[in-house]
Amino acid sequence: MSKPRVNESNIEKYFVWTVERMGGTAYKFRSPNHRGVADRIACLPDGSVWFVELKADGGRLAPLQQLFAMRMKTLKQNYTVLWTKTEIDQWASRLDHTKTTPSRSSTSVTAP
Repeated sequence: MSKPRVNESNIEKYFVWTVERMGGTAYKFRSPNHRGVADRIACLPDGSVWFVELKADGGRLAPLQQLFAMRMKTLKQNYTVLWTKTEIDQWASRLDHTKTTPSRSSTSVTAP
């Protein structure tokens, strides 16, 4: 039995939720004059900024997105492509230094 595919919209919602859980903000990014830019800019509490392209498992990067990825590498920017919720969790666990501290929030946060 095959796993149901998760669409890109659900991947984006999960990414935004994950970044907010880390104490950061994930901005939707559109640049009308520069096609191929990353979907999101994640600003994290440690001061790092990440350009993040989100794709559904089985998706592909368009040629302009590949060009943007190469440009970010050349400029030594934080850039990643994340394809699944598992990859988002792995990315977050490498960067989230707050995860060892229990949340003190009075409201519970549930994943989308």
